[in-house]
Amino acid sequence: MAIGSLKIVSLLLISLLFSPTNEAHVTYLHHNCSPNITFAANSAFQSDRTTLFSSPAFVNTDFYNATVVGGGDTVHGLFMCRGDVNLAMCHQCVVHATQRLSSECRVSKEAIIWYDECLLRYSNRFFFSTIDTRPRLSLFDAGSVSNQASFMRTLYDTMNRTADEAAKPAVGKKKYATGAANFSSFQTVYCLAQCTPDLSPSDCRSCLSGVIGELKWCCSGKQGGRVLYPSCNVRYELHPFYQSEAAGVPPTNSTGSQGKGGISSGAIVAIVVPTSVAVLIFIVGICCLSKRAMEKYDSDAKGKSAIDIGKVDSLQYDFSTIEAATNKFSADNKLGEGGFGPVYKGTLANGLEIAVKRLSRESGQVVQEFKNEVEVVAKLQHRNLVRLLGFCVQGQENILVYEYFPNKSLDHILFEPEKQKQLDWTKRYKIVKGIAQGIKYLHEDSRLKIIHRDLKTSNILLDSDMNLKISDFGLARIFMVDQTHETINIAGTLGYISPEYAMHGQLSVKSDVFSFGVLLMEIISGRRNSPSYQMEGGEDLDLLIYAWKLWKDGEPLELLDPTIRESYAPDEVMRCIHIGLLCVQSDPAERPSMSSIVLMLENYPMTLPTPSLPAYFVQNGASRNILGQSTPNTLPMSVNEMSVSDECVGKLESWRF
Repeated sequence: MAIGSLKIVSLLLISLLFSPTNEAHVTYLHHNCSPNITFAANSAFQSDRTTLFSSPAFVNTDFYNATVVGGGDTVHGLFMCRGDVNLAMCHQCVVHATQRLSSECRVSKEAIIWYDECLLRYSNRFFFSTIDTRPRLSLFDAGSVSNQASFMRTLYDTMNRTADEAAKPAVGKKKYATGAANFSSFQTVYCLAQCTPDLSPSDCRSCLSGVIGELKWCCSGKQGGRVLYPSCNVRYELHPFYQSEAAGVPPTNSTGSQGKGGISSGAIVAIVVPTSVAVLIFIVGICCLSKRAMEKYDSDAKGKSAIDIGKVDSLQYDFSTIEAATNKFSADNKLGEGGFGPVYKGTLANGLEIAVKRLSRESGQVVQEFKNEVEVVAKLQHRNLVRLLGFCVQGQENILVYEYFPNKSLDHILFEPEKQKQLDWTKRYKIVKGIAQGIKYLHEDSRLKIIHRDLKTSNILLDSDMNLKISDFGLARIFMVDQTHETINIAGTLGYISPEYAMHGQLSVKSDVFSFGVLLMEIISGRRNSPSYQMEGGEDLDLLIYAWKLWKDGEPLELLDPTIRESYAPDEVMRCIHIGLLCVQSDPAERPSMSSIVLMLENYPMTLPTPSLPAYFVQNGASRNILGQSTPNTLPMSVNEMSVSDECVGKLESWRF
């Protein structure tokens, strides 16, 4: 055999050591690119990141961290493979991860990506040997177990024992462990816990305690679930999903059919041919993956959604199932009428109670709004966001299936004199913080950056324990990084919609912040945002200006709902009123971000800015600007449950502030 041919064979064999001959499938889960910390294309940081990704150490171990100090900011990076994944699969996962982050996070100085088999992250800040809990990811199976209380007790007990084992200090030991336990005579729960090996044993256990605590929010009673932090993760299933022992690369048998020492020419051919084919397939596959990732990025950059409704087909219900669950959509099962159709209560054959949104056939927007809600909600995982159980498309029927909430929506209790006592201050404050955390997730932490556009009390659902979920994503808008969109398709609800969006079509995350401010004032006062407050002289003021006047007069606590004056915490109420006024300021740039609001609500030590006059208010059927100049108002502003859509745009042109 010629020397040149031998060199080629040698190179192919070396490649084979780190590339499986039959490329096994790796399962992508999620990635997060920091939108606020970026670098310029072709910069020194990009070169340093490329150096990090091409480090030889990335191919021969299951954990590695490294720092590259070049011409730009220092780049820190690490990867970790699941404890039972062999090195060949680990390398393949890391290759996929670096390729995807390179294309998806082109200009981000900080990013993380999770696969089922590995995680990879990098940053311009030092994060080694440190517990990081953000960003986080939770996933769960749609199916539920029958005896949930017994199951969760067994799960927590098993998961904590597994976490203890994973965090045990031992030289050379991976911070990884698995465990299993029977919770019935025929069912077993399998658990996995893992930390990055650079954490100390105590930090590892602390991190795992955090992710285990998240299970009750994302996965309670579910047949499978997982929570992933950058520094640790846990997972459980009702079937074995891991190998009992880590499988390393199988040892090479150096003895062929010749017995001592030699490899026959036939054996060489048997090795070289499939190896060559495998390597070529691997190279072509990587090129295809890179091309597809580039196409996806370019498509996203043009403002198009990269989600296809076909990817959530596993959530589809038969129409006959929905019809049976709702007793053929009987009037007795009707819960109410939403902006896009009626909502019914239903009960599936397994006893699960559901809420069924049957979208109206008359609406010209119904198909697009339906598709939008399915695509958006199916990808969201947060304890304060409503969970989509499934959907149905059959003929002209477009149906969404959600979890059922026995206490309906917040407005059914908050604005009802006989019911609002059920919401003492502690519960209201919990609801406020939950809404803030849910919207923060939409704006900053989810895979898709989303503006809700219709945040209001009727879209805050309450379960039997008054735990909240934000609902109704039919109007949600996906946005890129931190853009302000110009649009004529105004959508939302009067009384909650921000002025810059209503008047000029300028949509940004600060539009949701304005709506949150209105919600906050309504929750504090127990009153709708309408011109129903009278000051001296009989002047009718809307809620926002009434709150402002009380604030300026040094009497902000007069805003508080009288039914909870026995249970409130003055400092918390004062802080909430202050935050609410900051949220409804005229200039969107002066409104705080949702992450800042979350910190404010958690009493994080910070000095709150002084609020300015709210953007607008309504008096006697006229819209008044902040200087007090009145202009005709063609919209019935006293009814804040009126939705705004395209047909209202012409009327909005005469709405001035």
